[in-house]
Amino acid sequence: MLFDDANFADRADAGRQLARRLLPYKSANPVVLALPRGGVPVAFEVARVLEAPLDLVLVRKIGAPGHLEFGLGAVVDGAHPEIVLNEEAMDQIDVSPRYIEEEAARQLQEIERRRQHYLAGRSPIDVQGRMAIVIDDGIATGGTVRAALKGLARAHPARLVLAVPVAPRDTIARLQDEADEVICLMTPEPFYAVGAHFADFTQTTDEEVIDLLNRARLWTRQETS
Repeated sequence: MLFDDANFADRADAGRQLARRLLPYKSANPVVLALPRGGVPVAFEVARVLEAPLDLVLVRKIGAPGHLEFGLGAVVDGAHPEIVLNEEAMDQIDVSPRYIEEEAARQLQEIERRRQHYLAGRSPIDVQGRMAIVIDDGIATGGTVRAALKGLARAHPARLVLAVPVAPRDTIARLQDEADEVICLMTPEPFYAVGAHFADFTQTTDEEVIDLLNRARLWTRQETS
């Protein structure tokens, strides 16, 4: 869908605009982490300008027994994967610790399958002691991003930054406590949809994700172990 008054031509344009805001962090030797798939074209432009390694942060929901759409928490990918539980949801559903462990293990297998698909099995970059910049193409409710930030915080980055082109003002306010800094180029009111602010919001394909991740390796040495 095309919008004549869009603020961004496409995800790459949004990434270039975001990169200008993040340029002061180039000297901090950051790691740029994208939420696939839509976050990858945005993060690619940021990583290119900052000459930073580009990696993915993969998040999988832990659903309730028989109601998998009801999220009890999430598993967050990384050098040290983390389980992030939604305590409010856990209070509503009586589940055993064993169920959480088994479901988390199942979701970790899916994360590994996706990492193999996108990154040919390359290990996650360890963010401990480094600035980690988490990027998506926009945020609506923020549930997935919140889980990603909580999980990454436990990996002890030197500084955790969330950077997105567009999101609702109230969502950004709720995420302030989950990162050391939250950067959002636009917080329109009223907020209708992320895609309403892009002239071209065509779905990012797996092939595009793989191509951009491979291209990002051209300007930075491989830092995975």
